[in-house]
Amino acid sequence: MPNAAPIRSEAPQARSAPDLPRGAQAGTPEGIEALIAAMTLEEKAGQLTIMPAALAPSLANAANPEAISGTPSQQEQAVREGRLGGVFNGDSADWHRRMQHVAVHESRLGIPLLFAADVIHGFRTIFPVPLAEAAAFDPELARRTARAAAEEATAVGLAWNFAPMVDVSRDARWGRGVEGAGEDVLLGSLLAAARVEGFQGARLDDADAMLATPKHLAAYGAAAGGLDYAGADVSERTLREVYFPPFQSAFGAGALSTMAAFNDVAGVPCHANSWLMKDVLRGEWDFEGFVVSDYTGDFELIAHGLAEDERDAARLAFAGGVDMSMSSALYARFLPDLVRAGEVDEAEVDASVRRVLKLKAALGLFEDPFNRLAPARTEKGHAPTHRELAREAARKSLVLLKNEGGLLPLARSAKIALIGPFAAGHDHLNGPWVLFGDPRQATSVEDGLRAAMADPQALTVAAGCAAEAEIAGGIDEAVSAARAADVVVLVVGEGERMSGEAQSRLDIGLPEPQRALVEAVRAVGKPTVLILKCGRAMTLDPASEASKALLVAWFLGVETGGALADVLFGDHAPSGRLPVSFPRHVAQSPFHYDRKITGRPPLSLQHGEEFKARYRESLNLSAWPFGHGLTYGDVAYADLDAGAGRMAWDGSLEVAATITNRGAREAEELVQLYIHDRAASVTRPIRQLKGFKRVTLAPGASERVAFTLTRADLTFVGPDLTWIAEPGRFTVWIAPSAETGVEGEFELLKP
Repeated sequence: MPNAAPIRSEAPQARSAPDLPRGAQAGTPEGIEALIAAMTLEEKAGQLTIMPAALAPSLANAANPEAISGTPSQQEQAVREGRLGGVFNGDSADWHRRMQHVAVHESRLGIPLLFAADVIHGFRTIFPVPLAEAAAFDPELARRTARAAAEEATAVGLAWNFAPMVDVSRDARWGRGVEGAGEDVLLGSLLAAARVEGFQGARLDDADAMLATPKHLAAYGAAAGGLDYAGADVSERTLREVYFPPFQSAFGAGALSTMAAFNDVAGVPCHANSWLMKDVLRGEWDFEGFVVSDYTGDFELIAHGLAEDERDAARLAFAGGVDMSMSSALYARFLPDLVRAGEVDEAEVDASVRRVLKLKAALGLFEDPFNRLAPARTEKGHAPTHRELAREAARKSLVLLKNEGGLLPLARSAKIALIGPFAAGHDHLNGPWVLFGDPRQATSVEDGLRAAMADPQALTVAAGCAAEAEIAGGIDEAVSAARAADVVVLVVGEGERMSGEAQSRLDIGLPEPQRALVEAVRAVGKPTVLILKCGRAMTLDPASEASKALLVAWFLGVETGGALADVLFGDHAPSGRLPVSFPRHVAQSPFHYDRKITGRPPLSLQHGEEFKARYRESLNLSAWPFGHGLTYGDVAYADLDAGAGRMAWDGSLEVAATITNRGAREAEELVQLYIHDRAASVTRPIRQLKGFKRVTLAPGASERVAFTLTRADLTFVGPDLTWIAEPGRFTVWIAPSAETGVEGEFELLKP
């Protein structure tokens, strides 16, 4: 992909400033109209252009393809001439202040700049990656971590966040699933709203508020073959039932910008999809904010085979409903001429500029362009409260898959061999999409465990191998450490560059050097805890799966070591649940729990049964299902009660079950409610999550957990592509995961 050209002067501008309102008055509806009336076409195109910051940290520059954004002085001049409306992924408060001064005091119209960034899971304090945080099934936690990230990021002037990512992800091969909430529509919708509320705070014009940008519209997570940027050939019904609801939830929570997706949907690239951006987004959903392109996404319409050249790409993107061009500078270069040539209506340009200016006003930038520039506030990046929140979030994100014989929690006095490529050091802890955090601030697994042990010297550490490469003598060293230990803790999985954008994988198992390490260490015969670090669902080889305890640790951020120690030694019990199904084999991908049941469903769990929806080699079930996760208790479900088993059309139905902790330790259980529509005018999924609740049970205690269903919970997109409910019978489960639970049934009565 060619580099985008820097913003340059290409047409004369008026020299004198018109008699226009300034400051807060410029942000009123009347002031905005006066500004638009006074703008040249070049200045209008400038407001619809955002470029990578000329001063940005190296991690931010490495996160995207290289772009020629110009030097700091060139960008200042572009702002001075009204040809640049914002920059992104800078973190210098001093330079942001200088740029804002140029915009407000040295440009003809004095319109403030938007400073934006990708603050995906923390700014200075790095929290668990969003997929990990989704495992907590806790929208309030997501709101709190987003709020903390906004407090830190706004202190350097950032007012606009390119997050949250709300794409539903059902193919573990796709690397960007690490940025989202997993495979479920309900969970994804709840977390989308919570993160928007966290980033934006109480009021958008507060000094610590960031405009949220739910992305990527739409169906980016449906990439064919799990290949990043590939097309999504999905039906309109699937769009409306699966991929649209998290966006609608985010917009309902107040998000006023969104980002177009790189992919096409049914052959039409999202960056030129007027049905998606105009008919649905603005028409059906009454969205009043603005749409920004993804990084050079408008330019990429050429490679898609839709646009003939850069000028045509600018025309198609703007006609498709993309208000603002990111990184390519296509609007700055071509939009004025397209208007003069009659190929773009200037009234439409004015409408896009109006949306951008209204958002700048809503953010309080006209009233006080410098209100978010508070460098002293950046010290909160390592404030105890944010570190404490990071540790809490990391603990709640851990998912215990298996704990044979009650191996966990470990005794603090045990001799432990900590083995694996991620056992020591600060790398690979924070995860992908960390642009502004310092990895040296992260607590390593080794440091976390030593601090919690009775004798720190009873911990022996051996890497064994690198993430994707052998280390000479590494396995021998690891085996020796295992032999001398009481228990082995193996920390394996993905390096942080193995998940994320452009990191699709053919094999979602452990890299071969790690498999060899696990096999050699397991052969020693010591009790083994396998900790899986990852940004996606993974498949486990037989040696890994045979470990007595399995703990999914994702990428947990700055408090990785401390959070792991909290759970491994029993200060806190694990409470996370899988937000994605872990398949048995990569060939099952895309795999998700709420798939269709088919006309020849597997009626038994016997291998070899023919003429059923199954593979020859394996059951068509997960290795570890959505919603699965253990505590240190022993939890049982019994006695589902669906009342009379009938729900009136405008009524409700209470469904309850008894949850009992049969173990010797307190248990925190995530109780889940699922339904299945047994006969409908459109085929329905095997199960759908409709609610979840947390209960804490003392040893031996029981609690009756109840959910209330209404007709709204039973709706789906019908034959005419509108949301409907139909009378009939439903199966209902109260369950610890999507493949288990106690079962009952009820009937929705006719109106």
